Amino acid sequence: MEAESHRVLVLNRVWQPVNVVGAKRGFSLLFQDHAQVIDPNDGDFMLYNGDQWVEHCIENPPTSDQPVMNTIKMSLRVPKVLLLRSFDRVPVQEVKFSRQSVFERDGYRCQYTGRIYPPKMLNIDHVIPRDRGGKTTWENVVTSSIHCNTLKANRLPHEAGLKLIRKPFKPKTRPLVSHLIGTKYDEDWSYFIEGKNK
Repeated sequence: MEAESHRVLVLNRVWQPVNVVGAKRGFSLLFQDHAQVIDPNDGDFMLYNGDQWVEHCIENPPTSDQPVMNTIKMSLRVPKVLLLRSFDRVPVQEVKFSRQSVFERDGYRCQYTGRIYPPKMLNIDHVIPRDRGGKTTWENVVTSSIHCNTLKANRLPHEAGLKLIRKPFKPKTRPLVSHLIGTKYDEDWSYFIEGKNK
């Protein structure tokens, strides 16, 4: 299996996930001696530097379902997890303002009824309507069911007989890999992302 689309989880030196990179970048980190391979397949989380990983791949040739990076002489198994040698911080990123991010902030819960809905039944509501000077900011938009959004129209919540269950706020920054939680990823990453084996 070719490695082009394969992703590699990168941990800082205290084993916290900090990034996800492509296979080529992963091998670059490994062979420039910036990182070591953690092999979760053996159950002991053995560490390998670049030369040791080459030897390991020679002794344990990749199977047909494992992603590989082909060299002139051999096929190297793409590592699933890398451990950085010196980086010990957890980089964070600003949460970008989007419809999806507002839904995530509010837990897909209508901020007028408290009920959780699937995304197709939700809308973004401006607490202070735009035609009354309300801005499209974290502090003025909430997740609303389509029904409540239609009911409220261009009015303030109290004018429509609605009450917010929580004041809207700007989310804090989050770790770069937090977007992986709740999504599908390699099962061997679960120990590092969720703190346990599945």
